[in-house]
Amino acid sequence: MSYPPDPNNPYGQQPPPPPGYGYPQQAPPAAGYGYPQQPPPQAPGYGVPQQPAYGYAPMPGTIQANNGYINIAHLGPVKIATMGQRFLARLIDGAAVGAVYALFVAFGMASALGIANDQEDCGSKYTYGGSNSAYLDCLHQNQDAATGWFVTILIIFGVFSVIGLLYEWLMVAFTGATLGKLAMGLRVVKESDGQVPGIGGGFIRFIIPIVGAILCYIGAILVYLSPFFDNSGKLQGWHDRAAGTVVIKK
Repeated sequence: MSYPPDPNNPYGQQPPPPPGYGYPQQAPPAAGYGYPQQPPPQAPGYGVPQQPAYGYAPMPGTIQANNGYINIAHLGPVKIATMGQRFLARLIDGAAVGAVYALFVAFGMASALGIANDQEDCGSKYTYGGSNSAYLDCLHQNQDAATGWFVTILIIFGVFSVIGLLYEWLMVAFTGATLGKLAMGLRVVKESDGQVPGIGGGFIRFIIPIVGAILCYIGAILVYLSPFFDNSGKLQGWHDRAAGTVVIKK
């Protein structure tokens, strides 16, 4: 005859069934269910628009809120040179080149007056006459001196003309600025990478006003005034657009 187990007798109790046996066990809650889980971080570029990282800059050549600044690669936001600053720079360039030409003209006039005085001395030193060899020799010497002076003046004038024509091209090509622009703190750079224009870009920027000057200089004036017609806010003239350059304030 069997008796029911005594609940107060620990030796008479049967061991509890191991996990997984007997009554159905409660399955643990799956991930993402039960208590609220922390949402996974969103991948960059999806969901809510991300805040731009520190140091983020717009694409090169874009205007910064139309406030006179432009973003240039390798330079960052830089200020665009105003038309007043560019005009003053050209005045300084004109004064520098004009001073050189003024010295040249003064030297030429002094030499011409000296030769004229020497020719007058022939008449005062020697008696005029077709057979007077001393008088004729004096005239021939003065004529040779005048011819040599004239040829020298032409050579010097040609050299100064070439220098005057190449002045802006070479200065802008290699340094990005003429003397006037250096004095005003301006610089011509390529819009794509912020570097100096180089030989090709400097030549394109230089030759367009020269071609415009053929029409009684009216074309050159229009080229220099063309930045006023630029609606992009970059104040690029026709020569700047052709060369891919922009004038900035350093």
